[in-house]
Amino acid sequence: MNDLVKAAKIAFASTFSFYLKAHNFHWNVEGPDFYEYHKLLEKIYEEVYDSVDDFAEKIRSLGSYMPASYTKLSMLTQIEDQIEVLPKEQMILVLLEDNRKMLKVLKMVYDLAEQAGEHGFSNFLAERMDAHRKHGWMLESSIKGQAQ
Repeated sequence: MNDLVKAAKIAFASTFSFYLKAHNFHWNVEGPDFYEYHKLLEKIYEEVYDSVDDFAEKIRSLGSYMPASYTKLSMLTQIEDQIEVLPKEQMILVLLEDNRKMLKVLKMVYDLAEQAGEHGFSNFLAERMDAHRKHGWMLESSIKGQAQ
């Protein structure tokens, strides 16, 4: 169970970081097709943010406290911080790569939850993986045919 809790906290911190990066990109995207990218990024960050509280409660139900400071979250996350404002195409590529990281992290926690018999938690994680697969599809489709 200890491995599950540790991995879950990494996935939670990564989820929060992914949300923050998508929101950052939403705020700072520019260009002639601004509105489409702005709305796409909004759709993604809102969906991810809506999962944060449930995720925290799942970890609390395992008997652990939440990492709830920027310092602790930054120590656990697998998603790198984005300091510079990027061109919109690069924003999408960065978020797409981060989405792939999210899928790997969530799968790792899913496997541990299944091994621990925490099927309610693994169901939640399966739903999160499905959501990130959709995010990946939308991100890839938005830049298809563009020079990368």
